Amino acid sequence: MFDPRVALAAVAGAHGIQGEVRLKLFAETPASLESHRVFEAGGRVLTLKAIRADKGGAVARFAEIADRTAAEALRGTVLTIARADLPSLADGEFYHADLIGLAVFDTDGAAIGTVVAVENFGAGDILEIEKPGGSRFMVPFTPVAVPEVGEHVVVDAAFIA
Repeated sequence: MFDPRVALAAVAGAHGIQGEVRLKLFAETPASLESHRVFEAGGRVLTLKAIRADKGGAVARFAEIADRTAAEALRGTVLTIARADLPSLADGEFYHADLIGLAVFDTDGAAIGTVVAVENFGAGDILEIEKPGGSRFMVPFTPVAVPEVGEHVVVDAAFIA
């Protein structure tokens, strides 16, 4: 069975001369990465030795990266884990990776499109939905706008553009 990978961070560049890297986090906090410790990174495995918060992201040290040259070579590399390694969620909670790709229907059951992204600009999550033909619109990910999420997403007709 295929176990999809989930991206938790990407290497933004080197930090200092001893092999540390700056990370752009896709997880909530640096502590989210600490609980996993081992990541797939562009076809190789990286073992997290240390991580700390830094300017909206994080700085990390990996056992396999010994100097600045090796750290610079990682720029743009995405750090992933198996989806099965993520903690279980409470009812009504969703990982963004689980929402992307779901079919979207209106409350009458008519097909609308597909969830292509989940954004958050500071006021809460927003689903980006692509209609057949390529046009896109956004819907607040709230119980009023999105009353049902399961094997597909249901969007209230008042929010469909």
